[in-house]
Amino acid sequence: MAASKGKQGDKNANRVFPYNYHVKDLENGLRIVVVPTGIPNLVSLQIPVQTGSRNEVEPGKSGFAHFFEHMMFRGTEKYPNEEYSAILKNIGADQNAYTTDDYTNYHLTFSKEDLEIVLELEADRFQNLKYSLADFQTEARAVLGEYNKNYANPILKLIESQRNLAFQKHTYKHTTMGFIQDIEDMPNQYDYSLEFFKRFYRPEKTVVMLTGDVEPKQAFALVEKYWGDWERGSYTSDIPKEPEPRGPLYEKVDWDSPTLPWVTVAFHGPAVSETELDMAAMDIVSAIAFSSSSDIYQKLVIQEQKVTRVMGFFPNRIDPYLLTTAAQLKNPKDAWYVRDEIQKTFARMRTELVDEKRLEEIKSNLKYDFVMGLTSSERIAAAMVGYLAFNRDPETLNRMYRLYDQVTPQLLQKMANKYFVDQRMVVVNLSHGDLPEGETGAGSVDRWATREKAPVPEIASTFVQSPSPILNFRILFNTGSVSDPSGKPGLATLTSAMITQGGSNQMSFSEIQKALYPMAASFGAQVDKEMTVFIGATHADNLEAYYDIVSTQLLDPAWSEKDFERVKTQIINSIKVNLRGNNDEELGKEALYEFIYEGHPYGTLTAGHIGAIEKITLEDIKAFYAEHYTRANLVLGFSGNFAPEFIDDVKRDFATLPAGSVEKRAELPKPADIDGLKVRILEKETRATAISFGFPIEVNRAHPDFAALWLARSYFGEHRSSNSYLYQRIREIRGMNYGDYAYIEYFPRGMFQFQPDPNLARQQQIFQVWIRPVPPQQAHFALRVAKYELDKFVKEGISKEDFEATRNYLLKYVNVLTNSDSRRLGYQLDSEYYDIPGFNEYIVDNLKKLTRKQVNKAIKKHLQSKDVKFVFVTKDAAGLRDQLIADAPSPMTYNAEKPADLLKEDKVIEKYPLKLKADDVTIIPIDKVFD
Repeated sequence: MAASKGKQGDKNANRVFPYNYHVKDLENGLRIVVVPTGIPNLVSLQIPVQTGSRNEVEPGKSGFAHFFEHMMFRGTEKYPNEEYSAILKNIGADQNAYTTDDYTNYHLTFSKEDLEIVLELEADRFQNLKYSLADFQTEARAVLGEYNKNYANPILKLIESQRNLAFQKHTYKHTTMGFIQDIEDMPNQYDYSLEFFKRFYRPEKTVVMLTGDVEPKQAFALVEKYWGDWERGSYTSDIPKEPEPRGPLYEKVDWDSPTLPWVTVAFHGPAVSETELDMAAMDIVSAIAFSSSSDIYQKLVIQEQKVTRVMGFFPNRIDPYLLTTAAQLKNPKDAWYVRDEIQKTFARMRTELVDEKRLEEIKSNLKYDFVMGLTSSERIAAAMVGYLAFNRDPETLNRMYRLYDQVTPQLLQKMANKYFVDQRMVVVNLSHGDLPEGETGAGSVDRWATREKAPVPEIASTFVQSPSPILNFRILFNTGSVSDPSGKPGLATLTSAMITQGGSNQMSFSEIQKALYPMAASFGAQVDKEMTVFIGATHADNLEAYYDIVSTQLLDPAWSEKDFERVKTQIINSIKVNLRGNNDEELGKEALYEFIYEGHPYGTLTAGHIGAIEKITLEDIKAFYAEHYTRANLVLGFSGNFAPEFIDDVKRDFATLPAGSVEKRAELPKPADIDGLKVRILEKETRATAISFGFPIEVNRAHPDFAALWLARSYFGEHRSSNSYLYQRIREIRGMNYGDYAYIEYFPRGMFQFQPDPNLARQQQIFQVWIRPVPPQQAHFALRVAKYELDKFVKEGISKEDFEATRNYLLKYVNVLTNSDSRRLGYQLDSEYYDIPGFNEYIVDNLKKLTRKQVNKAIKKHLQSKDVKFVFVTKDAAGLRDQLIADAPSPMTYNAEKPADLLKEDKVIEKYPLKLKADDVTIIPIDKVFD
């Protein structure tokens, strides 16, 4: 038969197996499959033979497929065992074999230059195997030794007992090792062994698969050269059909020596198929219900720690086989509890639809997990073998994986109701000693399938769909520092910190840290004026364990005095050391907000003032939590592939919070008017001078002019962008500092990140310019140049060319702002706060409709430089104050040649009038700031 080639892009599109393969059938029925991988030097040879313990239909002959795997290494007349082994050792080949229920596979990995000798060696033993009676009997004793070794393992004894109980007629009743009485009788079966070889080791039952650095034509020619004369056989096994299950069945296996007990719950399942969806659905059930990310794993292994492991074993078999879940217990007394939890899990698959997003994630994981394993030619070959053994067609693999695409939540539920029923159930326990009395053993999955959960409470929630295995939480309370009682600024921040950095009544903070560490999960809080959001992320595998920890921190905090003193000290030090001492830029920006909002609910640092924090008590925190952490203030945010039932469970958990009443959004007064220019100088020992200035604006994200002013801001001073106008005029052509930016929304921590954090939504905002530190002698000029440029911007607006360029940039940059699931979720929560559409949609729609005229109109309406507050952080506060009040020229000097037009402009700027009076400038020693 001519060779054929599997190609991507043909009728077999959407192939999970990414390599092209080449297939050729010889006249004798042998199939050759060649897969060039592009991985150099090595070749992997896999020879699956369609015989396994399933084919052992004759009484007294179980275990022969596995036994014969051993005999295949006994050699031939041409290459006796010693010579065969010596050749393989000399060429550095890696060789082995294994037997399954459905096939036996022989595999070697070797250097490409040894292809011919390997093919000759293997062809010789597959056609001319020869062994003596003495060799046969010696190997029979070795197999008995292997049985004895294996069945000192309680798991293997458990499987043997389970299969013997579950199957009545089918040959899956015995394991690949076979029944012990047949193994003991093997030395008497020499003649049968010769017949077994003639029956099953035939070309029509065999595939020769070569994967790696191999050329198909050469491979086909060599295989045909050495294997072409192999004679075709005619034997077929008459596999008995298994009758209808008669469950529920139960057996207790007694283990003589001490061991941890086991509980297994199994169901008679479907056969593997290229066309029917049953087994594809079961693969997905196994991943959803019994992987390490499953509810039951997290509950039994991580949270309750009643079992050391729980696992699903849903293997593909040619005929209908068992779908098993097994758990290893720590204590026999929990046997019936664990059995019930397993059966409840199966029951939920019958009664609850799987979340479609979760389903899509599982499908994706199954496919990509397969592909991610194809890391070498040997692993590529090994991945294909089981599918070749099914019907010798390489495309079987792709057909089976495409079945996953057709599985729906409804189909999963239908299949669960078909297979997960008491009639099909087999329960086997193994233990050393007795199990608790009062149970029938088998239990009932049908009983659990009739139970219903409590109603899901009404709690506001937001969900952002994603197939990512990273699951994000944003648990938002509509409360913040504006809710701090009089005289206790910082209480909202300290309360949130006590939750995320303190223990719960279930675990100490130290225990929480140790438990979260292996998960690489995160949990923290962000407090602002009107929002407190708890932000967490974990991998789907760890969801239940992670949630159990952080939910108790939120819902059942320990309020430990020890935690309280530690957390309070950390916050005070973060203000004293991190903000006042080590971060002049954030210091200036935060001081500017206090300066602008003096006497206003926004007028105190969100983290609080040091003196006030020191006076806050643990009772204050408990009272704040009780008053403001209520269901009425709560919005639950999720992004990722959460199952709906998990979200429902979260709502049930958070229903334990007091109902509360919806807090009216703070009715904020207008900030006090600014009359002229006002300057506050923070005196601090520092090398450079940081500058921030701004004024209130009536524009927030819900304002009709937001998009126009957002574009103007971006052009004038996009954060951390070297293309913005202000950056070019101060940093780029003058080299005065590291950067210069403008904002119309609160943007803390700007020196550490490129995009603003979500969930800092505010009713009121300011226009702010951040001039990164300049040499002290340039501070006066820096203030002038920034004011000069702002005046010019207000007067002239934005050009047509700059308008179009900035809009094009923002139309795409908006996607950067929402470049992760967590940020998408955060922006969605903000949109709900502002009562606007989703952020991307909202901005894109408004930008597309925006005109240059509207932008320039918004600039003139909302921006100005007449009534502005400035904050400087500098060493020589008195000297700077005198310079500003004197309004004397502040000439700019450079250490490199500059263009004449720039020097001309500098002459104008150095005398640019500020008109500051003595009482417009105040100095505050650094130790008084936020004190």
